[in-house]
Amino acid sequence: MPTHTFEGIRPAGPRAPPDPTRWGVIEVSSSVRPSGFQRPVSPIEWWIAAHPAGTTPVLQIAVEGEGVLDYATLAAAVAAAGDACPGSRLVRKGRTWIDSGVAPRVRPIAVPPGTPVTELSELQVPLPDKKGPTSEVLLAITPGTGTAPARATVIFRASHAVMDAGGVLLWARDVFRALRGEPLVGAPDPVTEVDVLPELEPGVTPEAPPKLECDSILGRRTPGQPHRSFWRRRVVDGYHPGLVAKLAEAVAPESGQDSARFSVPVDMRRHKPGVRSTASVSQSISLDVKVGASWEETHQRLLTMLAENRETRIRLNPGLMKIPAPVLRKLNAGVEAKAIKTDKYAAHAVLAHLGRADVADFCAPGFEGTNLFSLSMAPVGGSMEIDVIEYAGHTEIAVTWHDEPGLAARAEKILDRVEEYLSPKARRSWPGNDTVRRLADDVTVVQLFARQAAATPDAVAVTGPDGDLSYAELDRRSRGVAAALRERGVGRDDVVAILADRTAAAIVAIWGVLRAGAAYLPLDVQHPDARLSGIVADAAAPLCLVARDQADRAALPEGCDTLILEDLPADGPADWAEAEVRPGDLAYVIYTSGSTGRPKGVEIEHRALHNYVVWTTRELGVTADTRMPLLASLAFDMSLTPIFLPALAGGTLVLPDGPLTHATLRDLLLGSGVDVLSMTPTLLELICELGVRPQGVRAVLTAGELLRRVTAVEARAVFGPDTLLLNSYGPTETTIENFLHPFDEKRDDTPGVPLGVPADNATAYLVDGLGRHVPDGETGELYLGGVQLARGFRNRPELTRELFVRMADGERVYRSGDLARMLPSGELEFVARADDQVKILGHRIEPAEIAQVLQQHPDVTRAAVVVRAGSDGRTKRLCAYVTGGAPDPVVLEKHLADLLPPYMVPAAIVPVPEIPQTVNGKTDAAALPDPFADAADAAAGPDADGAPAAPRDEVGADVIAVWSRILGVDTAKLGEDSDFYQLGGNSLLMVSMTAAICRDVLTPDLEGAFMARLGDIVGEATVAKVAEVVRDVRPAAGSLNSASDTAAASARS
Repeated sequence: MPTHTFEGIRPAGPRAPPDPTRWGVIEVSSSVRPSGFQRPVSPIEWWIAAHPAGTTPVLQIAVEGEGVLDYATLAAAVAAAGDACPGSRLVRKGRTWIDSGVAPRVRPIAVPPGTPVTELSELQVPLPDKKGPTSEVLLAITPGTGTAPARATVIFRASHAVMDAGGVLLWARDVFRALRGEPLVGAPDPVTEVDVLPELEPGVTPEAPPKLECDSILGRRTPGQPHRSFWRRRVVDGYHPGLVAKLAEAVAPESGQDSARFSVPVDMRRHKPGVRSTASVSQSISLDVKVGASWEETHQRLLTMLAENRETRIRLNPGLMKIPAPVLRKLNAGVEAKAIKTDKYAAHAVLAHLGRADVADFCAPGFEGTNLFSLSMAPVGGSMEIDVIEYAGHTEIAVTWHDEPGLAARAEKILDRVEEYLSPKARRSWPGNDTVRRLADDVTVVQLFARQAAATPDAVAVTGPDGDLSYAELDRRSRGVAAALRERGVGRDDVVAILADRTAAAIVAIWGVLRAGAAYLPLDVQHPDARLSGIVADAAAPLCLVARDQADRAALPEGCDTLILEDLPADGPADWAEAEVRPGDLAYVIYTSGSTGRPKGVEIEHRALHNYVVWTTRELGVTADTRMPLLASLAFDMSLTPIFLPALAGGTLVLPDGPLTHATLRDLLLGSGVDVLSMTPTLLELICELGVRPQGVRAVLTAGELLRRVTAVEARAVFGPDTLLLNSYGPTETTIENFLHPFDEKRDDTPGVPLGVPADNATAYLVDGLGRHVPDGETGELYLGGVQLARGFRNRPELTRELFVRMADGERVYRSGDLARMLPSGELEFVARADDQVKILGHRIEPAEIAQVLQQHPDVTRAAVVVRAGSDGRTKRLCAYVTGGAPDPVVLEKHLADLLPPYMVPAAIVPVPEIPQTVNGKTDAAALPDPFADAADAAAGPDADGAPAAPRDEVGADVIAVWSRILGVDTAKLGEDSDFYQLGGNSLLMVSMTAAICRDVLTPDLEGAFMARLGDIVGEATVAKVAEVVRDVRPAAGSLNSASDTAAASARS
């Protein structure tokens, strides 16, 4: 590779974008080292090279993206790609192309904000074939303004005499490979269209190029105009099969005739798949289309022509090579003059489909290519050209022709017609997306909290088992945490982990991290150490705030420092000043299950969190009188609703007294004065089973999973008709929730309560598998946009690029993987998942992650995890299937428990000889045994007769009756040794079961003694153990012996 020296202005540092206004002239000197590469000029290239002076078409491929590229780095990459693709360094010597050895120049251009790159005068500059350069690269930088970041566009330019569009793309891909530090593929073959043209079949005669007999669709040109091209672009959502035929159907009526003729270029490399050449090797098919003909008919004709290799029949006369260039140049000038005079061309339009490109091919460190489009030029006698590229889920369309009065405006109208044909506006527009509300762009929750603490210092901010914490105390203590973090160099965009339960100290830690200007990473104390350590390492968190009762755990990776929460200062320094926290700064990172077996961290910025707080505060009616309980784990993003909403309104966060049981839930609902609740539908179902009637609850917000109508109706009865019941929806990647729907029992008659409409400043789109907008009523994947979108996945640029994409208009959206449809009411309804992800107890679970962890065990060869429904039709249970030598389910369960959260450990692990697959290569769940279909036979210890071990007394029978109702298992299949978890039980079903035992088997005065033994039951969840605890807590004398006795006693009291 030649050695390059670069002179000029360099970026000030890795985070500073280059200032193109300071570049001036940058010279790039390179040692000249020709490779010896050469190839003959082909007939088509000879014809193109002999265009009149200054009119030789230049092919231009533009890569527009976010971020910027360092000029010197790009120049070095272009030089490296020049070695691999010598076709980018050619000059003409007679009738031979020779590698000059000089790297294509890179020209920096400053683009004023708001100016499209299609207006750059540099795009009009010809590239001479004899002296060169025949190719170059433009680096167009648009400086950032306000919140808009700097953007770069890399434009690859090559004379059409040396390359076709396919060749330019080969070259461009190698430049980006060099930018990424990857091995270059290169295009070293000295091949032209003569070499790739197959022999004509016997009896097939060559076809002459079409005559000039088609009127211009855009209108007459004016003689004597300067040679300039215009470009007009349009980006359409989705990929469109049969695209060329669809373009023909849309454009044909513009011809004003009964039929229209289109020239369709075909990349001849398809005849030599192994060839890698940048030469001009395209030939065109002439396609006549009747106005009104369906695109399907046209598409079939075009496929037939390709199957017959029709493009190979057009052969330029070899005698063309004998014509001297000056003579051929005059002939070409005559062709152009005749076309202008007669308004006749070889086709009504050229329809060039340049294929589908992978986004990853046009990305580099610090730069993400968001758009890829062609800016070509018409040859002499050439008609209007429509170039299309499929890229990043879009169809990029560009129209080009001669820049003369009125022609570009006419091209815009044709683009309007094409866009409406491919993507009707009625499908793109939805009143539900009219959500714009002003959001202060100079404030975050940090500043809002400081203002609230100053306004209401004596109000109770947090209350719980440890007493009350006023706003003034929360303010002082969080300043102390922030100061301690700042002393250790923690600041903007740093991530600080927090390992603590739902305590006042944890809330202080959260506000302390935010006030230090950093982002917090909540860790669930119920998760195993190995998982927590992996998460902290993946997040690259340099520090963890740890509660004293968690300090002895091995939950942090090497290199992560620890601060004990209880040892931190109780106040900040006397000269305390708030950190400058900006809306674009990172606020928190929450990890969710990952389909690759590795959890992924979702990065949420302050602007997104602020928008959520403002929106939900209004919708829930949160005020200074609000009291909200914290019912979710801190590592579950639902916890942010009660943490932030009351705090910024002067309200109170209510902490539960210990783990959530039916008793603590009942105490919260009846004795703590809570009036706004946020919970999963599963927890709401449990509350509906408690038999309580809370008073004073103004609003209930459900989130995390589908809210069934039957549950909503039950909740209405529990909380009363005046309670606002809101169903919400939104993945973690869109900041907690970003859809709301107030439940209306009379109007909402579908099995699942609708999702509703988007949040303030949020949008949603329904698209099919090709990214096209679906008609109303049809099912599509939900793409979510707006200010609540996450920054991306922490340290996972590839995954971020895959799931955070752009709509055609440039709006950034998240591919949720959720399928939904539009209801007649104009609201959205959830339908299903587009992948294998499931929701259990509100938690997102990727079964593939569990399977990956199982396969890490030496006894497992292969694993698959599926979801089985309980007999009640709504309870979901994870079931794992494993193959291997002799996998022991008990050993594997412990293996999973050491590495995964409890809610991800399957209820059953079943060894099988093999894991069957469908024809599509997916696990065939229907062909696998269902361990829950006859669960009791396996989970209950059979007696000598093979039946479940019978209960020893009425207490055991009463427990079995409760289990049967909770788990949906026939009592005849339950026995003394039946295991709650093997039957599909989970943590919330355990709460339901213990609540039912206290209600139906014990008297109210014995509930406390029974719940004190909850640890014994959780550790050995069998019928026998539950019955034993019941017997132990009952009085020795005059004890009640059955559920019927309990009911009678309750009646007497």
